[in-house]
Amino acid sequence: MKPFVITVARGYGSGGKTIGKMLAEDLGVKYYDMELLRLASDESGINEHLFAEVDEKLKTPRLFKPRKSAYTGEVIPPDSEDFVSDQNLFNYQAKVIRDLAEKESCVIIGRSADYILKEHKPILRVFIYSPDEVRIKNVMESHKVSEKEAKQIILETDKRYHKRHMALTGSNRGDRHNRDILIDSSLLGVDGTARLIETLAKQVEKQ
Repeated sequence: MKPFVITVARGYGSGGKTIGKMLAEDLGVKYYDMELLRLASDESGINEHLFAEVDEKLKTPRLFKPRKSAYTGEVIPPDSEDFVSDQNLFNYQAKVIRDLAEKESCVIIGRSADYILKEHKPILRVFIYSPDEVRIKNVMESHKVSEKEAKQIILETDKRYHKRHMALTGSNRGDRHNRDILIDSSLLGVDGTARLIETLAKQVEKQ
């Protein structure tokens, strides 16, 4: 059987990242988040800071060009003048995600892994959200900022997540067809949400 993968997409401030880490620890599998940039750098030979820079460009609409179609597995060869283009940097991130899913069971946070791995089986694709007032409170506490600042952080981060998704997939991040379950983490809290997903994941893996 192929490795079992859980992808976790989330609204900023919903606790999704913490829940993902708890899942990985409880299930005894690896957790991947920002480390994917280093792996993409190792795979391509392109300096890791360029992968971080392309994420920063997503904050500036004039520098951002959404791709017209979804990633299909191709990467641009090193002898091409487009080898270190923004699009190829996204291509390598997607390639790394697909390669990981073929090699090992893991939990992958963000990076549009739910879309990139939509053909992978077995998989559980989770989207974690919570009401705005809960997210604002969480960000105020975690970042030690005012309510106004927390609202701005959430707005800007959610926009960046959406732009990255468009860059990787050419599709809208709000499309629920690439998610298996959507969970409001405020209902059960971080611990309860993690336990619920873990129970579901074990059932999915058995099937």
